[in-house]
Amino acid sequence: MQYVFLFPGQGSQKIGMGQYLQGISVCDQTFAQANAALGYSITDIMNNGPEEELQKTFHAQPAILTVAVAIGRYLKEQGIQPLITAGHSLGEYACLVLGEAMHFEDAVQAVHQRGKYMQEAVPLGAGTMSAILGVQDHVVEQVCREVSGQGFLVEPANYNCPGQLVISGSIEGVQKASDLLKTKGAKRCIALPVSAPFHCSMLKPAAEKMAQTLETIAVQDPKIPYIANVDASIVKTGADIKEKLVSQIDHPVRWTQTLVELTQMYPEAVFVEVGAAKVVTGHVKKVNPEIQIATTDSLQSIQTLLS
Repeated sequence: MQYVFLFPGQGSQKIGMGQYLQGISVCDQTFAQANAALGYSITDIMNNGPEEELQKTFHAQPAILTVAVAIGRYLKEQGIQPLITAGHSLGEYACLVLGEAMHFEDAVQAVHQRGKYMQEAVPLGAGTMSAILGVQDHVVEQVCREVSGQGFLVEPANYNCPGQLVISGSIEGVQKASDLLKTKGAKRCIALPVSAPFHCSMLKPAAEKMAQTLETIAVQDPKIPYIANVDASIVKTGADIKEKLVSQIDHPVRWTQTLVELTQMYPEAVFVEVGAAKVVTGHVKKVNPEIQIATTDSLQSIQTLLS
């Protein structure tokens, strides 16, 4: 059997997200590593809350990474080895850890800082995001250009799957674009409960800070290739990794393009969502409903995969 690992990004966090992994040796070791590297108990926050603490970007990102790495390590230990990986935004760091391109301790510290930089880049209340459903990508792109041309910044942020594109930018820009898209056939425009306008040019200050942080971290050639968000291309060398990790912060996540590439390359593989969520496997089904999928959001789902 062939496997493709997919790692979810921010938004997949929830209270209790790591509890079902407790007692699995490699998972317990991963949780302990994360707590030691961060200097506080991320496992306590993700298992006990409070909710408002876990939702903070600089806690959510290391929590999601820690659970993904814990599950990924356990699957590999049990003989489930991916041919290739991909991660939605933050999820790329799990690709790097599981592919031995970056030490886990470095990665968990890096995403903690990444969360801080992204939160600090734009004042609260100055930016937002909206999920646009039921309209083709080129229509959304054209509306973003039109509204931005009027002086209200809004840009495509997350190409999640066919018929779902998230836009990001100023409050006014996102609202004007959403209103216009409703007149052009969008079925729904859903305002997202986010604290910053991720993956748009307003996040450039965060990208610049992240570049400095990544300069302090050793990155090797990945032993498992992965597909980068920023250009949906396969990354095989450490030299490309840092540049792509910086660019993804203030550029769109080309997840649809990534999934199209993967499903065409490995149509017979099982696509496994590695994390405490059922998000990106839904995107896979929109790209190709014939693809086999598996999730790891419960002990039962992991046992089913291993059986």
